[in-house]
Amino acid sequence: MEALISVDSDVQTTKSQRHIRPSEKSYIVAVCLSGIFGVMGVHHFYLDRYLEGIFDLGLFVLGFVLFFCGMPFWAWLVWAIDGIHTFIVTIMLLTGSVKDGSGRLVCYPGQRLITENENNV
Repeated sequence: MEALISVDSDVQTTKSQRHIRPSEKSYIVAVCLSGIFGVMGVHHFYLDRYLEGIFDLGLFVLGFVLFFCGMPFWAWLVWAIDGIHTFIVTIMLLTGSVKDGSGRLVCYPGQRLITENENNV
């Protein structure tokens, strides 16, 4: 029998493998929020990733401020950066590689959590 090295609420580590618990947040809700309201960062707030949510919302608002202050080039640049970031996060959500605020993986339906060997960690 393998000796238990450490016990955490999310990860149990033995000498040969790690077991990762999935997030309790809904994959479908997270993907829909990212696809529809992604540039505003709503999906980050849903996943309890508040700093990322504030950053996304800040970029969104900054774009409007720049636009209405007569700087449309800078507004579109900020919105483009926000849109590219949202696209990347949505792809990461679709592939099941995003973690929630607790560090748990937001899994797509049927996703198998891979057990990592100690040598590969």
